[in-house]
Amino acid sequence: MPDNVWLCDTTLRDGEQAPGVAFSYAEKKMIATRLADAGIDELEVGVPSVGPDELDSIKRLVNLRLPTRLSTWNRAVQSDLEASFRTGVRGVGISIPVSEQHLRHKLKKSRSWVMEKMGECVTLAKKEGKYVCLGLEDASRADVNFLMDIGKEAERLGIDRIRVADTLGILDPLEVYSRFSQLTGQISIPFEFHAHNDLGMAAANAITAIKAGFKAVSVTVGGLGERAGNAPLEEVAVALKHILNRPISFDIRQVNSICSLVSSITHRAIPRAKPIVGADVFTHTSSVHLDGIRKDIGNYQSFPPESIAREHAVAFGKYSGTKELQELLKTEGVSLDQYKLRELLIRIRLFSSRKRSPLGTADILRLI
Repeated sequence: MPDNVWLCDTTLRDGEQAPGVAFSYAEKKMIATRLADAGIDELEVGVPSVGPDELDSIKRLVNLRLPTRLSTWNRAVQSDLEASFRTGVRGVGISIPVSEQHLRHKLKKSRSWVMEKMGECVTLAKKEGKYVCLGLEDASRADVNFLMDIGKEAERLGIDRIRVADTLGILDPLEVYSRFSQLTGQISIPFEFHAHNDLGMAAANAITAIKAGFKAVSVTVGGLGERAGNAPLEEVAVALKHILNRPISFDIRQVNSICSLVSSITHRAIPRAKPIVGADVFTHTSSVHLDGIRKDIGNYQSFPPESIAREHAVAFGKYSGTKELQELLKTEGVSLDQYKLRELLIRIRLFSSRKRSPLGTADILRLI
């Protein structure tokens, strides 16, 4: 049995970098509590250096004594870490750019500076007894040999985890595997993959990272995050459970209620076709699909909806057939001859085309 994959949720940090999103303490408490109760492995709860209000909010989350490790995000700056120490969190993330693009055109620093700052900050955090995650910003554009050098130095420093960030969301699954599998094969420290979704591949890249030897993945509820967001917790968790058959601590039965909570707090509606948690993802209208599902639900369902506290549903529309209609009418105690049944089916197809949405039982009964 392989070891558990760690799900490191950053909804309260990277998720809060989404445009227009800002959580109050009460909202952070609700989200953190629900995630911790569902078995999330780690919660990245904010950036203490933002200011006194943020620091106080994180300190109050720490005082809840949730059954999971809380961590903070920090630049490779001593004052950032000192602010984190004052919150009482068990873990600190130390983020440092590693691509030539960022070193030359953002910081105007050298590779030796990266090694120096990494050493200073990690030594400081370890003196405080913290779990240290080293975040490699823009690792997707960094020289792989330089990443290997960083990994070897991280081993010497006693770093607990290395986070590899696809900061711009530019990688594809094949590139994730080819670029990083040699790192996980030669460095003993557990690796975490932090995916962004700019090209719609965050979940796929996160899953591929696990296949490439990564121990952990960053996720956010609903994929919330900066620009196009991050790898969605619900997609990654369900794929790990049902596609890769990898053990996780997180209870996937909680994904719908947790996504609904964050949706209501952020005023961001869940799209109907959103994978895993969308309203339509277990609903079938095609007579061909429904016939196949009647014979074996595995014909057209990749995993059982009951595993995430959902259920299969039928909706009527342009591609519905008489068998499904007869079954519905039988449950409603309605009897129609074949002529009226065919006429009703024509009406359903016309009405659904005008309505531009699937029809439910109430719609069918009104048409009758």
